[in-house]
Amino acid sequence: METFAFLIDGFAVALQPHNLMWALVGSVLGTVIGILPGIGPALTIALLLPVTIALAPTSAFIMFAGVLYGAMYGGSTTSILLNTPGESGSMMTALEGNRMARAGRGAAALATAAIGSFVAGTIATLLLTFAAPAIAELAFYFKPADYFALTVLAFTSVAVVMGTSRVRGFIALFIGLALGVVGIDTMAGQPRLTFGMMQLLKGIELTVVLVSLFAVGEMLYVASRYRKIPAKITPTKGLAWMTREDFARSWKPWLRGTAIGFPLGALPAGGSEIPTMLSYTLEKKLARHDEFGKGAIEGVAGPEAANNASAAGILVPLLTLGLPTSATAAVLLAAFQNYGLQPGPFLFSSNPELIWGLIASLYVGNFMLLVLNLPLVGLWVKLLQIPRPQLYAGILVFAMIGIWGVSRSWMDLLIMAVVGLMGYVMRVYDFPIAPVLIGLILGPMAENYLRTALAAGQGNPIVLVSTPVSATLMVLAVLFLALPPLLKRLRANA
Repeated sequence: METFAFLIDGFAVALQPHNLMWALVGSVLGTVIGILPGIGPALTIALLLPVTIALAPTSAFIMFAGVLYGAMYGGSTTSILLNTPGESGSMMTALEGNRMARAGRGAAALATAAIGSFVAGTIATLLLTFAAPAIAELAFYFKPADYFALTVLAFTSVAVVMGTSRVRGFIALFIGLALGVVGIDTMAGQPRLTFGMMQLLKGIELTVVLVSLFAVGEMLYVASRYRKIPAKITPTKGLAWMTREDFARSWKPWLRGTAIGFPLGALPAGGSEIPTMLSYTLEKKLARHDEFGKGAIEGVAGPEAANNASAAGILVPLLTLGLPTSATAAVLLAAFQNYGLQPGPFLFSSNPELIWGLIASLYVGNFMLLVLNLPLVGLWVKLLQIPRPQLYAGILVFAMIGIWGVSRSWMDLLIMAVVGLMGYVMRVYDFPIAPVLIGLILGPMAENYLRTALAAGQGNPIVLVSTPVSATLMVLAVLFLALPPLLKRLRANA
């Protein structure tokens, strides 16, 4: 009953006219971002961080939530009509969705994607509503050793799961850790990795790294591979709504996709790619119609539901433990820190208006997105006619103005250029970006928890596995490292 009371208070915040406006702005912006290839919610929120600092925190996060959900919705449009996923979570939707479009059933594919996203987003938000307070309560019992073990688990899982190579994943993670320790050591008061430069004493701003990796690195990568070939868009045909048979074949994949997406999104390195792949594979195995590979509607309904459910799933560890499990979650954590807030159990008691207003806004934004996506598909598709050079040049200029506007520091612009070049090299050689962000954000936190735990244990390292929670999390971290090569060896010997 207490959760219901908090949720009603949250709706009172989310339904205020100015917050409804920001929810609409975020939803429209997120849909646009999801449709434009190569631009995701992480980049969008990173670009908005410098310009939203004047906004009230509640309004800013309501807008960010709209961007997050909207990008998941919008990504399906390009996947289906263009066979070009705007977001990585929409890759599986393209497999069957584009075939449906080429067979003249693009409208039905877009409808099942939009309705499935709404159903999954609503159910996942309900689960978030009731799961988040319970997990936040448990977090009060965590000791420094438990939090350190949690960060180690995040490091190992992100480095191992994300990217095609474990070595590349760990190199990216260590780059993030190195960037995170630049500046003054908060405990000893000594400068580290500043190379005698006064401007680096304050450390490297997270916003600068985010914008550099996503905006500058991505723009350079796109420019280096740009070919002036117009994309061929498949026009929508047929009914603008789903038939009764389409509904009958879609509602179970919607529910199954939600059941897969939400828990996997909440896990470290869960993201949206893994649940969408699992959902597609499951629907293919359960399919009664021999249409997979030719345009099966189940292959659109399931992955799209899993995609949107995972978006709500990443908010569970972020809001309750302050633990980002994806690149987008890492950017959202940076946004909290920009406002001097640290997500975790104390935020539920110290700032309930923000937390519950944000959760309530997910319900509102989900409904807005359904209304926006079903009738306005034709309008969104016209965005794809924006020439790539002008689009990305505009983003780059906006990023530079944003960074300069926040700090007015030439050092930040220099760091932006250097890290941007590093981001380009990482994209070329297939290094994952998320481990850099996780290392940069969680590295200083992990160091503080480690030093606090060792101080309490008088330097005895056994203190790091002295509680059941820390021991369990450390074992899971070791399993993340040891199991993949072990299973590979067993398959090779079989």
